[in-house]
Amino acid sequence: MIEQEANFDGLVGPTHNYAGLSWGNVASNRHAKSMSHPREAALQGLSKMKALADMGLVQGVLAPQARPDTDTLRRLGFAGTDAQVLDSAFREAPHLLAACSSASAMWTANAATVSPGADTLDGRVHFTPANLVNKFHRSIEHEVTGRILRSVFADEAHFCHHQALPAHDDFGDEGAANHTRLHNEQGHGLELFVYGRRAHQPGAPAPRRFPARQTLEASRAVARLHGLSECKTAFIQQNPAVIDQGVFHNDVIAVGNGNVLFYHQQAFLDTQGMQAEVRRKLPDTELHFIEVKNDEVPVADAVKSYLFNTQLVTLKPGHMALIAPTECAGTPSVNAYLERLLAMNTPIREVRFMDVKQSMQNGGGPACLRLRVAMNQAQLNAVNPACLMNDRLYGRLTDWVQRHYRDRLHPNDLRDPALLEESRAALDELTQILELGSVYPFQR
Repeated sequence: MIEQEANFDGLVGPTHNYAGLSWGNVASNRHAKSMSHPREAALQGLSKMKALADMGLVQGVLAPQARPDTDTLRRLGFAGTDAQVLDSAFREAPHLLAACSSASAMWTANAATVSPGADTLDGRVHFTPANLVNKFHRSIEHEVTGRILRSVFADEAHFCHHQALPAHDDFGDEGAANHTRLHNEQGHGLELFVYGRRAHQPGAPAPRRFPARQTLEASRAVARLHGLSECKTAFIQQNPAVIDQGVFHNDVIAVGNGNVLFYHQQAFLDTQGMQAEVRRKLPDTELHFIEVKNDEVPVADAVKSYLFNTQLVTLKPGHMALIAPTECAGTPSVNAYLERLLAMNTPIREVRFMDVKQSMQNGGGPACLRLRVAMNQAQLNAVNPACLMNDRLYGRLTDWVQRHYRDRLHPNDLRDPALLEESRAALDELTQILELGSVYPFQR
């Protein structure tokens, strides 16, 4: 059966703040400790979701994590009432309070790896939450992420859910941020797993400055869990030199959709080998490899603008649109390239700019904000309908944000026990709007 791709965006959480927790993410480090605007961030995210739904695309919503995470703080030795836990953590270890208050789950490209039923042995859509072990503040997400995914994709006849991989550096897994799928018009697909390093090959190419968050061993494990055959997978190494320039995930330097792979010249360690393998495993497919040369767009400009952290979506056969942050229009080399791109004979026929500044300043563009889930019609019919974007849901969520989110937030505000109560009240109501049940620890 022909599948259609749905985008499930993560709602920005009430504790959206700039703590600079992500070493290797240039934007995150640049804006550390500055004032954030949670309400504006959440409304920007909702506006993007509504815009894609209005384009005729299937658009879903995923709930954020519950933050601050007082359960984890208690596991780290902070005791007493919630207010006392927050205060003592702020005084003794503010970096731990910041980590346990992170709203980074908004970037659902990191939430999980998803394989469509067309690729898997049992014909079901498979989900594996990412363990995100490279960053403490993200490594505590996967349990609740799994519960949320199970509530949205609950029908076991159509969906299969796995546990996150073991929490060890050898199996560092960053989800769909290092995974994409190419396919032809008949729906025959190839899943590209992009890794930064091999865990058990001393001397193998690896970055020296910033960490390689995805291992080959993790990618192969996810492929096994999902029942993917060798002909349905390609394991490609990211260029270590580009990781050291701030490209912490592959989706910062490449994006694929359908028969198009759009990437920077320095994205992969062996570009020719990648192309050859994709052509071999997707025969009889008119593939478009769109390579952006470094003298057209330097890596620094690609990272600053998030040219490749864009959503590449199909609006109709042979007609794709690039959903780009407004920063692309404001970066001269990128804007000039996009003008040339639209004059090329490729399926990318238009660029639509969207304002996601609050996300961009924290290190994530449009592609970071969404998890791609390809489904056939029967599988789509089995999705929790309360989580699918439409005019009514957009109105309810916009009102919900306006009532519950603060206009501005400084990292020092994370110690405020009122923020914890506000966040829990907001998320408790959200689970009712999205009909998720009790997915959060404070509800159980």
